[in-house]
Amino acid sequence: MEPLLSLKTASALLALTAAGGLLMATMRLRKRNPPAWLAMAHGFLAAAAVTILSYAWFTVGLPGMASVALLLFILAALGGVIMNLNYHWKALPLPVGLMFGHAGLAVVGFALLLIATFR
Repeated sequence: MEPLLSLKTASALLALTAAGGLLMATMRLRKRNPPAWLAMAHGFLAAAAVTILSYAWFTVGLPGMASVALLLFILAALGGVIMNLNYHWKALPLPVGLMFGHAGLAVVGFALLLIATFR
């Protein structure tokens, strides 16, 4: 497996994930929860990217910044799972603080991944 191709593929998937995340955050800040299909697509795209990065980390290794990005994505995923299972599927409003924490971890991880990929 080519490490740079893994980084580029994960970056592309996470760019799509980020677009969906921005859309969902806008919906939530306008006082309505996003639809389930959008939340699931967001999670599946992010999980695909994390799977690619994890596989690369275990097989060929990743640059230091990309490894830190992977850790941040895993932590962000935990927040996403909590929001999905404890709030979204129970039709409760998503907690804005948790949403911003989830997004903050993901944004920093994405920035580190882009630096590691295109530097």
